[in-house]
Amino acid sequence: MTCRALGVDPGSARIGLALSDEMGFMAHPLKTLAVRGKDAVSALALSAAEIAAVASEKNSPVIVIGLPRNMNGSYGPSAEKSRALAEAVAPLTQARVLLWDERLTTAAATRRLHEAGLDSRAQRQIIDQAAAVQILQDWLDSNSSAP
Repeated sequence: MTCRALGVDPGSARIGLALSDEMGFMAHPLKTLAVRGKDAVSALALSAAEIAAVASEKNSPVIVIGLPRNMNGSYGPSAEKSRALAEAVAPLTQARVLLWDERLTTAAATRRLHEAGLDSRAQRQIIDQAAAVQILQDWLDSNSSAP
């Protein structure tokens, strides 16, 4: 069976999206969503609707949302926002919505982009997608039968 998993790197200003190949082996950058809304509640609802729409459009049976953890394993305010996003997306899609530990994914993505020769200004345009790729690839690698 071929299907594509959707990876999500949630942020307060932008949300990076990544999509696996049809075999579920490799994650690829997809796009960056701007967080819109006049307040946190409307921004959450709009972001959840956009993510659910992309999952539907791409026939993604799994949505993997990054869950930021502190290095000691504890959770902070960003983790609560990720949980809220997952809870908002779930009723809008038939896809399974999962939270995945995203510790150091942005650092790894930044390092890869730097190694590819992109300066920090060029990285700003794609770092969210690169972090989503890292989140999704980590999940794919740990789930060899994914999705």
